[in-house]
Amino acid sequence: MRITFDAVPICSDKITGIGWCEVGQTQALAELYPGNRYEYSFFTSGDAERTKRVEKFAGKRIKLNTSGFSGYLYRAVSTFLPVPYSFFFGRKSDITHFFNYIVPPFVHGRKVVTVHDMVYKAFPETVRGRTRFMLEMGLKRSMKRADLIVTDSEFSKSEIIKYFPQHEKKIRVVPCGVDLERFHPCSEPERIPEVKKSLEIEGDYFLYLGTIEPRKNLERLITAYGAFVRKVGGSSPKLVLAGGKGWLDNGIYSRVEKLELTGKVIFTKYVPSEDMNPLMCGALAFVFPSLYEGFGMPPLEAMACGVPVLTSGEASLPEVTGDCAVICDAYDAKSIAQGMYRLYSDSGLRRELGIKGMERAKNFTWKRSAEMLMDVYRELKNE
Repeated sequence: MRITFDAVPICSDKITGIGWCEVGQTQALAELYPGNRYEYSFFTSGDAERTKRVEKFAGKRIKLNTSGFSGYLYRAVSTFLPVPYSFFFGRKSDITHFFNYIVPPFVHGRKVVTVHDMVYKAFPETVRGRTRFMLEMGLKRSMKRADLIVTDSEFSKSEIIKYFPQHEKKIRVVPCGVDLERFHPCSEPERIPEVKKSLEIEGDYFLYLGTIEPRKNLERLITAYGAFVRKVGGSSPKLVLAGGKGWLDNGIYSRVEKLELTGKVIFTKYVPSEDMNPLMCGALAFVFPSLYEGFGMPPLEAMACGVPVLTSGEASLPEVTGDCAVICDAYDAKSIAQGMYRLYSDSGLRRELGIKGMERAKNFTWKRSAEMLMDVYRELKNE
């Protein structure tokens, strides 16, 4: 088969979870099934750096199919006018897979789209206005254009069916994986103090890793941490919030000031990929009491590192963590604080969860994810 992957999610200099999901699945597909022809298609917008970033992921097995036109302009215009995608990227592919919700008009061959979650429907107030507008305008048409729809969890499948029941028969669940070469118990423990120093972290710390935005429930996490600090006293671990700035985040920063936690709550600068593993492995525990996740990569990455996890019982998170995490009520700061105290005070529980988490993480490999995705492609080929 000739298989094209839309590379928009991996062009940015700061890749989000959607981009890492695409990297994991496409690289594993190219390695496991070398008999197919693969390519990344993307608009360069005249930016040579975008091409270099994608080349890094493509390696020798995935070719590049580029257009110098502006991707931003194309997406904006094609929202209203059916400008053919094939005009820019040709008509040679048997299957084109779009990993970020939107299938543009007139794509040659069969079409697969990944719809990661329905957060813009379930929690519209937590979604950036521009993103919400794009999904409201385009997702209905996108799912109609797609021959099959891939999503990350059984929870997300149920959510898509709730809002778009007409597409139930087209949905296939393909769980994400975790890169065990990036996330594993630290093989260079001397790197942990180096990374802590570079991020100005001293002593023990709880770690959150992800976008600084409302649906991650960070204001409530900070409130819970404040209660934890009052209970434990001055020797309490720090709370490190690492990740890219999102939107509607002013309340998150002001909550720290209001609760007089400046110096205890640390917002890091951007964490380079090579520093992620030492930062994760150095944490006392990983905290992720999110309100809504289509899958929840960060808790899985922490589990792969052998780090105990505190997460909420919301959305897809129980599918990912199973019985290998402390589960809290996302809407109750007291419950989150109690979970943090359990992990802080019980070293035996931390060890137990660390061991169980590593075992569970082995079930979520990119190899398994790619095998399931290839089944989706074969289903289309055999129709």
